[in-house]
Amino acid sequence: MQLIDLILLACSLANPTACHEHHVLFESAGSLQSCTMRAQPYLAQWVGEHPNFRVARWHCAWPDQEDEKI
Repeated sequence: MQLIDLILLACSLANPTACHEHHVLFESAGSLQSCTMRAQPYLAQWVGEHPNFRVARWHCAWPDQEDEKI
């Protein structure tokens, strides 16, 4: 198992131009492609815990390569 970083851009519902990047780490035995298929429950959990935000976009990265765009 290794860590995968789910990087999401969340915007405030009250101020849609106020967006911030958030990182959710989870363990996976798969690839970044499998992360994209397994990310929905983590995104739903994050949104449930942050009801005043919406997820504008997201992607997966290896934690040591998170600055690289996918």
